[in-house]
Order: sequence, then C-alpha cells, then structure tokens
Amino acid sequence: MKSKGFGTRTGEETGFALRAAVEAAVRAPSVHNTQPWTFTVEDGEIALRADSGRKLAVADPAGRELLISCGAALFTVRLTLRGLGYEPLTRVLPDPDRPSLVATVRLEERAEPDGHTRMMRAEIGRRRTHRAGFTELPVPDRLVEALCLQADAEGAKLTPVRSPAAVRVIAALTGAAQDVQSRDRAFTLEGIRWALPPGSPRTDGVPAEGYPRDPARTSPHFAQRDYARGRPWGNGNDQSVSTSTGVVTLLTTRGDSREDWVAAGQAVQRVLLHASAHGVDAAFHTQALEMFHLREFLRQELCSGEYPQMVMRLGFSFDEGVSVRRPVAEVLRER
Repeated sequence: MKSKGFGTRTGEETGFALRAAVEAAVRAPSVHNTQPWTFTVEDGEIALRADSGRKLAVADPAGRELLISCGAALFTVRLTLRGLGYEPLTRVLPDPDRPSLVATVRLEERAEPDGHTRMMRAEIGRRRTHRAGFTELPVPDRLVEALCLQADAEGAKLTPVRSPAAVRVIAALTGAAQDVQSRDRAFTLEGIRWALPPGSPRTDGVPAEGYPRDPARTSPHFAQRDYARGRPWGNGNDQSVSTSTGVVTLLTTRGDSREDWVAAGQAVQRVLLHASAHGVDAAFHTQALEMFHLREFLRQELCSGEYPQMVMRLGFSFDEGVSVRRPVAEVLRER
C-alpha cells in the first residue's frame, strides 16, 4: 500500500535510506571479490560507478565481469530501498559520455515492501560464495523453477542443465580453461593480486579461509580457482560429505551489450538472495567465459545462441563461508 509521495520525506530520512543502500551494496558478490565500484550520494540520488582500477585487465579486458559485479551491487541498492519503503527510480548507463557511470538511483514514492522483498533483503549480509562441492541433499525442482523466474524478472535467463552429458561438457571446459590460465603468467599474476594469505588485513580479495584446504572432488569435477597455488592455505572444514556437483545452471542474456552485462549482474544477485533464503548456496565458475573461443562454444552448443554470462552450481552445504568487505568510507562520497 502506497502512502503519500515524494514531498512527505525529510532530508534526514532520505539520507538514511541512501546510505543504508550503499552499506548493503558493498556486500554484493564480485569477481575475485574485487568490489569494483564507488558510490556518490548527492541531491537525494545514488550514482554507482565502476572502478576501472579494479578491473581484471587480463581475464576481463572488455569489462564484462566488472559490469556484472556492478549490476549485483545495483540490485542490492534497489532491493534495500524497496525494503525501507521507497520505490527506486533507476537509470542504467544513463550517459554515453561517462562510461564508468553504471547507474543512478533516485527515490520516488513511498511504498510498503512485500514479504518477498523483506525475505531477500534479510539475506544480503548472510549470503556467501561457496567454493567446493555440495551435500547430496537435492535442490527441490520447485525452488529451481522459482530461481529461473527471479532471473527472468531482471531480463536474464537461468537454465538448469539437466543433461549429464552437457554437465560433463561444462565441467570439461571449466577444467580446460583453468589449466590454460594456470600456465599463463599474466593470468597467474593477476590472480595472485586478489589471493590473500592467512591473516591478511586486506578488506578485498579472496581470504585464505574462504575456501577448503582439501576440497573433495565432485563427479564430474568442476575446477576451482587456485588461490592457494600449492601453499597450505584454506580452511580445515570437513569436506567428506561435500561431493555432489549440485544443480549446474547457465545464466544467459539475448544480447551481449554493456546493458546486458548489468542486467545479468542484477539477475545473479536476485537469484542468489532468493536461493540463500531457502538455504541454498552458489559456486561460480567463470574460467571458460573468460576465454573467447570457449565462451562462444558454450553459446552455440549449450545456450541456444544466447550469451552465457555466468556458470553457477547450486546446492546445500555446511559451509558458513568467510568474506571480507571494504568499509563504506572507502567507496562512498557524500556531497
């Protein structure tokens, strides 16, 4: 139920809502936990910008993963504002002359948040990236169908890969890409930049406690990023029951423009938060998508011509996850 509109808000209320949205947005997922975004709050509006200094110049020269990451942060802003009772007016890539400006979000009418909005908002701080196998507990088909609808609501398509042969193909492509990248010095050095040693005080990158020291192999096996690179890093959590691949999914878009990448990021975060609310974790595998020929193979052979933006495995785990985030003061400028 809507209440009185724009003129009933005080500056203090607006400022609180906008800052709360930014505080939530820094919890969004990003490739290698690079957190490649900055925010400006001015005149009742949030401006979200991509931080090109955090782009993966080797793995992501076009900035596709950069904008997917920013899209995830954008959805978090929108969701938080709706959860606080505001309708956000969002403009994506509003100025061609300022390519780093991903979106602006302005508060519109007051609106009572629905139960689904509240449910997803509660998961923003709980959601964690999973980097291992899952338990054998199956993800219900009805939940998978609901996750597909969540992606559709943001202009993307989430497809569960039901064919065992297709799952084996995706696993093989992931492994091949991982092997090639691990032999490439430029890829390796870029990955090292975002791999944190135990006890690191940094608030970005992947902490050593954020993945298992001795992960159990799934069948088929999906290669994980090698953040430890032969060192005894990782957590010591028991992985003996984490041998299931889970539900392998492909998130695609019809086009492959910068707008599509932002939409894909918003869809990813919407899917993740809905999944998290039902106890389901997600593991990402983007290695093959970082290599043009492998991504094109996936597009033509398994994605019906649509563009693959994310490979995700979904399942249940006992992993509570570890994550680090930069303080809001580092990414927010208020005027």
